[in-house]
Amino acid sequence: MTLHLEVSTIKNQLLISMPHMQDPYFGRAVVLICEHTKDGAMGLIVNKPFEDPELQDLFEHLFTKEEEFLQLIPKIYFGGPVLIERGIVLHSSVYQTDGTVKLSDEFAMTSNREILQDIAYKKGPAFYKLMLGHAGWASGQLEREIENGDWLLQSTTQDFIFNTPEADQWNTAINSFGIDMSHISGRGGVA
Repeated sequence: MTLHLEVSTIKNQLLISMPHMQDPYFGRAVVLICEHTKDGAMGLIVNKPFEDPELQDLFEHLFTKEEEFLQLIPKIYFGGPVLIERGIVLHSSVYQTDGTVKLSDEFAMTSNREILQDIAYKKGPAFYKLMLGHAGWASGQLEREIENGDWLLQSTTQDFIFNTPEADQWNTAINSFGIDMSHISGRGGVA
């Protein structure tokens, strides 16, 4: 059986990794899908802050001109393994500047450095997460992973993305399905 997902049904949805995914990037990951077309998909992992001080230092080295502004940003998140040197700010869609891409009525993303200044001067978005890198899938790859049982799909809100502590996001998302994870196999697959 082949699952045919409508392109519009995945964009702005959450991907919640299943327990069998032990990948260091995607194990217990919650991913906001920012773009999904016939050519592939792009998303941001929203629940994995960098906790290693060396990784925080790497980001500050990449953005030395904004060092004074970065001190005002409490956390930097691992957005995914693609273009890890690229900073992206996921934020509420009310804020717009040059280069802002509106994802939905609730979410937008900006990679323009101006947003860091605006955040520092309290002119930026009310809600935001600063990410390094993003997640990407080639054409049909994400659909195959969903068919394989690697991901659950769920709608989301600004409140969940920006106000639920990242340490709780995966459990909260999984539990919202009413699934008892102790009965889920540790392996994915297709029957």
